[in-house]
Amino acid sequence: MRYLPLTSHDRTDMLAVIGAGSIDDLFVDVPEAAQLDGPIEGLPMHASELAVERHMTALSRKNVAASDGPFFLGCGAYKHHVPASVDHLIQRGEFLTAYTPYQPEIAQGTLQMLFEFQTQVARLLGTDVANASMYDGSTACWEAIGMARRITKRGKALLSSGLHPHYVSVAQTMAKFTGDQLETTAPTLAAETDIAGLIARIDGDTSCVVVQYPDILGRIEDLTDLAAACQANKALLIAVVTEPVALGAIQSPGEMGADIVVGEGQSLGVGLQFGGPYVGLFGCKDKYVRQMPGRLCGETVDADGRRGFVLTLSTREQHIRREKATSNICTNSGLCALAFSIHMTLLGEAGLRRLAGINHAGAVHAARRLAQVPGVELVNDLFFNEFTLKLPVEARPVVRTLADRGILAGVSLGRLYPGVDALANGLVVAVTETTSAEDVETLAVALQEILA
Repeated sequence: MRYLPLTSHDRTDMLAVIGAGSIDDLFVDVPEAAQLDGPIEGLPMHASELAVERHMTALSRKNVAASDGPFFLGCGAYKHHVPASVDHLIQRGEFLTAYTPYQPEIAQGTLQMLFEFQTQVARLLGTDVANASMYDGSTACWEAIGMARRITKRGKALLSSGLHPHYVSVAQTMAKFTGDQLETTAPTLAAETDIAGLIARIDGDTSCVVVQYPDILGRIEDLTDLAAACQANKALLIAVVTEPVALGAIQSPGEMGADIVVGEGQSLGVGLQFGGPYVGLFGCKDKYVRQMPGRLCGETVDADGRRGFVLTLSTREQHIRREKATSNICTNSGLCALAFSIHMTLLGEAGLRRLAGINHAGAVHAARRLAQVPGVELVNDLFFNEFTLKLPVEARPVVRTLADRGILAGVSLGRLYPGVDALANGLVVAVTETTSAEDVETLAVALQEILA
């Protein structure tokens, strides 16, 4: 959208309509100490559009974009190829302009799309039912913790050390307002997650255990015993999936007994886009559906027996009394959900499995090649498309040096866990179908030069 400045006359007219004497009257609730009383230092009072465009372009050139060179970043946001047909279809006017179905039954196309999305998500996560999209993976994770509290009437959640630290941070922020007790620790550079330790910590106060699958280091664990332990203690198992493409190759959490499965759907249909917008995934066992946050779209027939779609559950604060709402942060990422659904439809089950196979094969090749670099150690040998390396030196400056060479080598654990010295040498590397063998070789050669 182009910037269209207002005239002084325009502003005067608008202020008169709302009964304000000046622009300052609109900010009377802002404390005086927080108000700026002059121009921002270093910024001109005005500049031409051309000058601003040149300045912003120069600033953008300081970034190393995902497509500028070898790219190995992951940890919850992945670079996958999105077919051009996805973007073309979601830009149809009837989809692009529909934010959310506030008058749902007259938006049958949107409801059908949400119904198809729910079906795909439920099958992917291995759950009985899925809802019609949430804000993103981290907030879906918190919603699952809140849902477990409502079901179990308990307030202590055990968060696996393998859960993404940003997801932990979101949960901690929300728990300040609900009183939930969250227990978590940083991970260790070990090949396996400490599932036995998690089981040992479950007690009569535990509402849920939250695990990431694959976890933040890329490790894949069998969740069957953990699910059984949760069930024995009347707690819920919540599994978090940040890379849904993985479920094209490995068993879904629902099939292993998880009660609630949530995740981030960005990998399918949605590009990286500087971190958003993304789309949350949320599925659960059928017996818990009444406590599911967000909205659920159902299939029905009208008075003439024709197939139609309706919102069957909408426990949001916009639809029912706020104090009765099960969620307040389940903003509908409708267009991203549509992109997810179209990409999934184009792939089909066979296509998703082939895509997952390509990802895994590429990661296996990269892990073997990078582990040949002197001093580099592969931490986990069981992974999907993401694994962790242990470098002989701190990883953050190595990542910075490689970035200066145009290689985005991965995510250093020192960045995710500042102050945890035991993780400082850890580097999480992600490989997708967009990563070529030449990219891997470029990284391996550059890494060897830097570590020499």
